[in-house]
Amino acid sequence: MARIAILTTVHQPWDVRIFHKQARTLAQAGYEVVLLAPAAEPATRDGVRLLPLGRTRGRLRRMLGLTWRAFWKARALRADVYHFHDPELIPVGLALKMTTRARVIYDVHEDYPRQLYSKDWMPRLARKWMAGALDYLERWAARTLDALVVVTPSIAARFPPAKTVQVANFPLLEAITADEVRPYRQRPPDIVYAGGITQTRGAWEMMHALELLAPHYPTRLILLGKFQPPALQQDLQRSPAWERVLFLGWQEPQTLFQWLTRARVGLVLLHPEPNHLESYPTKMFEYMAAGLPVVASDFPRWREIVAQAGCGLLVDPRDPTAIAQAIGWLLDHPDEAEIMGRRGQQAVFTRYNWGHEAQKLLALYRRMMA
Repeated sequence: MARIAILTTVHQPWDVRIFHKQARTLAQAGYEVVLLAPAAEPATRDGVRLLPLGRTRGRLRRMLGLTWRAFWKARALRADVYHFHDPELIPVGLALKMTTRARVIYDVHEDYPRQLYSKDWMPRLARKWMAGALDYLERWAARTLDALVVVTPSIAARFPPAKTVQVANFPLLEAITADEVRPYRQRPPDIVYAGGITQTRGAWEMMHALELLAPHYPTRLILLGKFQPPALQQDLQRSPAWERVLFLGWQEPQTLFQWLTRARVGLVLLHPEPNHLESYPTKMFEYMAAGLPVVASDFPRWREIVAQAGCGLLVDPRDPTAIAQAIGWLLDHPDEAEIMGRRGQQAVFTRYNWGHEAQKLLALYRRMMA
């Protein structure tokens, strides 16, 4: 039985892409899978063994301490394949490649160099320099590493085609249980957002749109995710619209789906930041899987998906009035909204689902083991 070590120092152990999709898929295929992640205690779940790295506070402590702890623990496993998920682990991946006979895979979740341009914690003048340095590091590392797993075509274009496999972050169909889906007409007029809650992902615009809707609709905003930074929650709580917010935090896939099917509209209002324009937002496909019509940012890449599926409305994500008008239209036209939701769900069942992507991942591993 081949042993696979999956490494992350940034994500939580039960991350949807890392654990629920990739690690479980590999374990079900018969591989021995060990997940090294920030945690205090070891555990075994769905055939995946969690090897805890401990926990640290602060970005610098994590990068200086947890990163190399991951290297030594991973190297001691003597795995056949090391699959790491964070750019700060690139030195670890290269070190594992040079000191073992294992294959090493870098899983690129985002266009990280472009993402740096949106990092508020980084001085503005330093962002361009850091983005260029990270871009060079990733491209240079790609020459040595055995494979790269990416989520979008635009990220794939940055790396050698022969080494790169696109494995999109589409929903798990197993989380969709038909008998738990509440009929659309029986749902309250609530709107929902799932994912990281940040300014550049439309946190303030959602609140302002909720204020505009308040005099006309008994609408709540269901928030499913974590605030980044945590202080943003305190700022939003000062808004008059906060009394209409139901904040539930991060949810496991099954519970997340249950909450999505209790709303009428799904919001995905990322700002037109460089990293967002070419992204495939996981939350949009999760809304579609739950039969929710979407109100989404009007980006060319997203327009192709939403227009082709006929599953929602596109707006300027920085315009709360346009957002509120789109939500109001969907609430006022439940027949049309329900049809949009069904179209989106059909698109997920036939194309945008993890089942298709899992086969790409397994094919890559078969090549790695050949």
